[in-house]
Amino acid sequence: MRPVRSAARAMLASIFVVDGIRTLARPDSRVEAVRPLTDRVTPLLERTDPRLPTDPRTLIRIKAVADVAAGLALATGRFTRPAAAVLAAGLIPHAATEKGDPDHLLRNLGLLGGLLLAAVDTQGRPGLHYRTSHAIDRSQRSVRRAVRTARRDAKIAVAVRKLPG
Repeated sequence: MRPVRSAARAMLASIFVVDGIRTLARPDSRVEAVRPLTDRVTPLLERTDPRLPTDPRTLIRIKAVADVAAGLALATGRFTRPAAAVLAAGLIPHAATEKGDPDHLLRNLGLLGGLLLAAVDTQGRPGLHYRTSHAIDRSQRSVRRAVRTARRDAKIAVAVRKLPG
């Protein structure tokens, strides 16, 4: 199953890496498309921290860098779940800025579905919830075992003291 996962992640990530590189090379081609979204987000960014960039061109470049970095991480199998989550989160505003063509909407929904699957894929290993709950169970059993052993040792010590001699 590992080769299939590796190939699927690389194929899924490729569109984000290529698109991110194209956007970094020509960010001005997207400025007008994202301006309605950035105009709505700019007041929120300014309220959060006045030092945050609000220029659409800069925001486009930041998203492009995030897409390339997360896409490469996903494709190489490093930090796959966080990388897929970053790409999925970045895909939502991207899908919101595309107008008209229903094919683009379907493509973005398909990509979002693949990214969501990649974000929850534990690669056949137990997930964090399973591991933590079982670690707690193991530690509780270990404590109970230690208490039983201590009680037994205490009973033996008391019995040895009571022996004449």
